[in-house]
Amino acid sequence: MIYESSVRNEVKTVCAVVVTYNRKELLLECLSALLKQTRPVQAIYIIDNYSTDGTSQMLMKMRYISQLPPEDISQPWENQSEVNNLVDSKTVTIYYVRMNSNIGGAGGFYEGVKRAYQKGYDWLWLMDDDAEPRSDALKELANYFGDDKISALAGTVTLPDGSICFSHRGTIDFSETFPLLQKPLKPGNYNKPYVDIDMASFVGILINRKAIEKVGYPKKEFFIHHDDVEYCIRLRQVGRILLIPSSIIVHKEAAKDIGVQKTFLGRKSVCIPYEKLWIRYYGNRNIIWLGKKYSTRKVRFYLSIFKNVVRSIIKILIYDDNKMKRIRFVINYCLDGLKGRFDNEKPKKILYSS
Repeated sequence: MIYESSVRNEVKTVCAVVVTYNRKELLLECLSALLKQTRPVQAIYIIDNYSTDGTSQMLMKMRYISQLPPEDISQPWENQSEVNNLVDSKTVTIYYVRMNSNIGGAGGFYEGVKRAYQKGYDWLWLMDDDAEPRSDALKELANYFGDDKISALAGTVTLPDGSICFSHRGTIDFSETFPLLQKPLKPGNYNKPYVDIDMASFVGILINRKAIEKVGYPKKEFFIHHDDVEYCIRLRQVGRILLIPSSIIVHKEAAKDIGVQKTFLGRKSVCIPYEKLWIRYYGNRNIIWLGKKYSTRKVRFYLSIFKNVVRSIIKILIYDDNKMKRIRFVINYCLDGLKGRFDNEKPKKILYSS
């Protein structure tokens, strides 16, 4: 199928959904990029996961919001303001929602998608606060608005130096679900006008409200990690997800390696510092939950988990501190994933309770 630009894309409304937490400078750069789109957005939803770095005050100073939230809020607080697009001076509606607790990226995207969908926007453009779409990024995606069989569109994710982050766009293999079921797209695909894919991270995925109507909202219980994969599985079941390589979005804060190299009897191993370990719980639990639900090779899936547990415990006994709590941590994320238990306070309870 050959796609052509259509006047239909000009009448479709687009609302960007940006989730932020304690990165106000990056958030400003993201908002500025959104307001410079040559194919303008009609609205921006900012979901603030209870930032403590003065994000609200900065937005007020820059006139993105018209009033500050109360210091103590028991429920999410929303403010609606109007700003001008920096390209054509048309009005863009800014919705700022300050959550009353940090509900993670998954919870933030759930909240933003729900609110923007309920406002009636045709397409929702999801991204983190460290994303900066190139000025023509939305224009390149909008060329494909005319196909109602499309669930979502996504552009190329790059680092600031221009290199492609291949892990953000890819396929899904339900026969190999642990430790990952998503497979990065091969580099050659980025030379094509468009490519059918199975998953795109929440760094610049543009979702059709017709698909949201069928599959619902992101799974907030995941807290962080693999919530985008889970959502794309559902989106893919009701339509196509297309990669449009000519649409570029820069991801400025790529995941950093938090491991520390340790040595025992001449053998080296990368270990996670105890104070950073809690964050690993969610990704492992979530991918195990996904594997149990979707794996087409269940024996292989369970065997992979068993091997992972054994290797993790051996590694803990040889290299790590706080051995018993670390072992309990590993066993619990496995059991919670298999049983579908989503207590997002649990990892810190395991690691830091007396």
